[in-house]
Amino acid sequence: MDNAETPRTPSLRRALTLWDLILYGIVLIMPIAAVPLFGLVQQISAGHAVSALLLSMVAMVLTAVSYGRMAARYPAAGSAYTFVRHGLNAHFGFLAGWAMLLDYLLVPVVCILYAALTLARLMPAVPTWLWCALIVVIISAVNLLGIRSTATANLVMMLAALAVILPFLVLAVWWLWRHQGWPGLVSTRPFYSPETFHWKGIGAATALAALTYGGFDGVSTMAEEVENPRRNVLLATVFVCLFTGIFGGLQIYFAQRVHPGFNDFTNVETAFMDVARTVGGSWLFGAMAAILIITNLGSGLTAQAGVARLLYGMGRDGVLPRGFFAHLSARAAVPAYNLLLVGGLSFAGCLVLNYERAAELINFGAFLAFMGVNASVVRVCYLRGECGRRSFVRDLLLPLFGLLFCLLIWWNLSNAAKIAGGLWFAVGLTYDAVLTRAFRSAPAALDGGFTA
Repeated sequence: MDNAETPRTPSLRRALTLWDLILYGIVLIMPIAAVPLFGLVQQISAGHAVSALLLSMVAMVLTAVSYGRMAARYPAAGSAYTFVRHGLNAHFGFLAGWAMLLDYLLVPVVCILYAALTLARLMPAVPTWLWCALIVVIISAVNLLGIRSTATANLVMMLAALAVILPFLVLAVWWLWRHQGWPGLVSTRPFYSPETFHWKGIGAATALAALTYGGFDGVSTMAEEVENPRRNVLLATVFVCLFTGIFGGLQIYFAQRVHPGFNDFTNVETAFMDVARTVGGSWLFGAMAAILIITNLGSGLTAQAGVARLLYGMGRDGVLPRGFFAHLSARAAVPAYNLLLVGGLSFAGCLVLNYERAAELINFGAFLAFMGVNASVVRVCYLRGECGRRSFVRDLLLPLFGLLFCLLIWWNLSNAAKIAGGLWFAVGLTYDAVLTRAFRSAPAALDGGFTA
């Protein structure tokens, strides 16, 4: 007998525990994700920012369950595109991927805009557009050099964010106790104020507040590396959404109690910084500004690298022209053309979009993809019965409720966001029709791009 061992093909190891995965998800979203949206959501909801954040959490938790179910069924996958392609069909999958591409292109815009707005609060003599240009140049240069952010850097940013937000919570409690006592600390008005409560405003604010949970779906991309993915991906995804909503809701609750108004902010986009100054003085104002700038720069850096890699995958798969999109620079082995393109598009986005509109457009694409994932669970697990024994509640009721909640949030986006997003979606539908000769053949698979 030949005892020579056959070389093993390298593969990912299942080394991550449930708590590793939860920490990864929290680091991915950041524990201060609700802070940048506070002023806008408070204004749109007429003082009900906490309610908007918690309502959006319901849709996210239901969708997180669907992500976990699909990740268990397709553990080598990791994105809405892949889940919809397998769960519905290749054309719906392509459109889900096209909707996600809009998200990925706009995430750097949102990060750059917010960092620029924060810098403009500190140095108002410099116009916001100039800050945007400077940030685009910096993050593009770093990515072109091939210097990548790491999980360690993201963890450090998360700990730095906690080092600012935890003192804010303590100081807010102390400030409210000194000025108002128990009535200041414990109140139902952040959840329901009859004088200003209106479902239309709550719906619009909920549609914007959903951006807080952006990135929760990244947990499912680790399905190949976690122990017991059938159980742990679902638990981690749901836990991350619950933690984000509850911890973010706590921050917004105390910010609302300190500043219950909604039409009297110095600057609506950076309103939380003013609340921080009220409870902690200039040092907390500066610390909050610093951490918001750092986290948005870090997120913008990784987002630009991510979308450039996504475009590279689409170019390599032949969905986009290979000569441009599949090009790698010889020195740094990065998709240089894509990085320059994304940098240019990000700066253009900063010039034509404000922070609120860019955030809404991200949610336009995200919630279309989320609806596709919920529908995929119904088809794969309930209609096909491919997830084990059929369960009316788990396989039909929960994903249908998730789909409905996502549809309601999507429907409450502004008309401007729906028109702009609809145009993007129409372009994607037309492009798919051209690629597949009027849908007569399947579009190219994009797993190489969307699961990276």
